Amino acid sequence: MAGTITDDPPPTAAGRQSGPLIVTEDTALLDDLLRLCAAAGATPEVHHSVPERRGGWEAAPLVLVGDDAARRLRGVARRRGVVLVGRDPDDSGVWRRAVEIGADHVLVLPDGEQWLVDRIADVAEGVGRPALTVGVIGGRGGAGASTLACALAVTSAREGVRTLLVDADPLGGGLDVLLGGETAGGLRWPAFAASRGRVGGGALEESLPELHALRVLSWDRGDCLAVPPQAVRAVLAAARRRGGAVVVDLPRRVDDGVAEVLAQLDLGLLVVPAELRAVAAAGRVAAAVGMVLGDLRVAVRGPYAPGLDDREVARLLGLPLAGEVPVESGLLRADTGEQPPGSTGRGPLARFCREFWERALGEAGTV
Repeated sequence: MAGTITDDPPPTAAGRQSGPLIVTEDTALLDDLLRLCAAAGATPEVHHSVPERRGGWEAAPLVLVGDDAARRLRGVARRRGVVLVGRDPDDSGVWRRAVEIGADHVLVLPDGEQWLVDRIADVAEGVGRPALTVGVIGGRGGAGASTLACALAVTSAREGVRTLLVDADPLGGGLDVLLGGETAGGLRWPAFAASRGRVGGGALEESLPELHALRVLSWDRGDCLAVPPQAVRAVLAAARRRGGAVVVDLPRRVDDGVAEVLAQLDLGLLVVPAELRAVAAAGRVAAAVGMVLGDLRVAVRGPYAPGLDDREVARLLGLPLAGEVPVESGLLRADTGEQPPGSTGRGPLARFCREFWERALGEAGTV
């Protein structure tokens, strides 16, 4: 059981990664808390009361106070990120003691173990602002969504942003192939099929192939064509915790796994060729995606059929216009070998990607 009094995040110093502070004399409780810290990959500092060293209480990114120690901490300086941990779910006095020490969470073991492991792991990883997460989906087959997703990711990485490119379409042939890295070492989606709980963001990043200064989570050439939704949720959440940018290449169907991805996107780009059949097909895709994703925008690709332009396509679909995706050979090729789309930083496609990130980052308040 975990209860919330306030929902403010704990204070952390820029770039600092450290374990929590544990305050308790209850040896059984301490054993449990040490076990949970180990499961989260964190090394705690343990005291029986407030640390005597200057700043020890204030500087800890997370403080776990055993219920036995609450009375000894009355009058301690108030701070965010204090969790009062007990064992008796029927003890109503625990809430009063939490208020007395300024705790912002009350947690009862063993019911709250998973919540606490996740919180400790956030501290161990130095979690800050989550990654800006963008999904790209084609309005019809062959719209160029996969190539645009690669170009956006390559552009982000070239600007020095931590970038992860996620292939969410098991039938798409593999984004590692599009980037010329099908033989690169590292894990693919099937390796994460058994994931159920939290996936470490740092461990995920280090396990994936690194291509063109970005990490790529793609499919292999095996028989596995689906990953359970809970695994998709855990993996994408881990990718977002690392900050930077995450770009997801989406299939045009929405199953349970894709719905998990859509729920974690900040915005989506629907790539639509400017011809009537493509607009009609894109309308059906937009209707399905829009049931989960609140911010879906249309990126129109020419050449234009008579009577259509980018604004008219956006109007017909009832979606905001993200811009016109330029026509160039790199956008339409199925395999660009050693030079992935947008990799040179020159040309209309690279310019489109730079301008997109400038707008998206500005809207997110990160520039």
